[in-house]
Amino acid sequence: MEQAEKLNRPVVQQLDEILGTPFKVLDDGFVRVVDYMGSDESIVQAARVSYGKGTKKVSEDRGLIRYLLRHQHTTPFEMCEIKLHVRVPMDCWRQWIRHRTANVNEYSTRYSLAIDASQRAGEDHWRMQSKDNKQGSEGFFDLAAGKKFSDQEIQLQNLARSVYEERVNAGMAREQARKDLPLSTYTEAYWKVDLHNLIHFLWLRMDSHAQYEIRAYANVIGNEIVQRWVPTAWEAFQDYKVKAASLSNIEIEIIRSLNTHGAEAAKETARRFGLLPPDGQELKSNRERNDIEEKFSSLGISIPWK
Repeated sequence: MEQAEKLNRPVVQQLDEILGTPFKVLDDGFVRVVDYMGSDESIVQAARVSYGKGTKKVSEDRGLIRYLLRHQHTTPFEMCEIKLHVRVPMDCWRQWIRHRTANVNEYSTRYSLAIDASQRAGEDHWRMQSKDNKQGSEGFFDLAAGKKFSDQEIQLQNLARSVYEERVNAGMAREQARKDLPLSTYTEAYWKVDLHNLIHFLWLRMDSHAQYEIRAYANVIGNEIVQRWVPTAWEAFQDYKVKAASLSNIEIEIIRSLNTHGAEAAKETARRFGLLPPDGQELKSNRERNDIEEKFSSLGISIPWK
């Protein structure tokens, strides 16, 4: 029997240097690395075990990692894990916890006193509701309105905290005393996730359409932590996910019509897919068409119906 190769635990010096160091997020939140397992080398090692001797023809680890991510071979990325300690507002944490592909242990206000800190928005950070997206924001209130909202926020948070502490001091069960705390109250958690699912989390939450607060955490995790931990995988993630654009069948057909037969043919293709109304009818709002227009503009492709 061939003797097994001796293995050493992967060590990432750049990540070790920031182990336990909190990176500030928002006004009183943070993210820090508690522990990690694996590195870029671990991704390569897992892939070569999976595919056998055939992958030894790949001359560079970087090329293999990029191939794996480009072709969505996700299992090797699952061999790397990281454990983070986060302090995050409860309303932001509600979005975060929806990613059910991690191991979580959250600070419990049944056993411990609620953290005496609440996230506050600056006077120039009160966002207005988007007219086109029911779950998004668009623009900001002026400073006069923002000051009013900030003053109200401080009063509300102080009152809620005062009532909470009065209940606890009176002997009320902590599990009930907490019920009127605002969602801006900070919570803490340990969050352990593998690299494949972390990349998916970052792809969604670093996007410009994600809510600002969770986007702030995602940007710190990505740029301050993951980039140090697995720089080659991070580079591939940027190239093939963050800064990439995929084309749907509809978009491909419109581009093909545009390149082959011109703008009028491309408009007919768009009508065939329900993106444009028949000639003479009013052009109504269409979210898919808006997304296509945004993508075409970013790629320098002329929009045939404009």
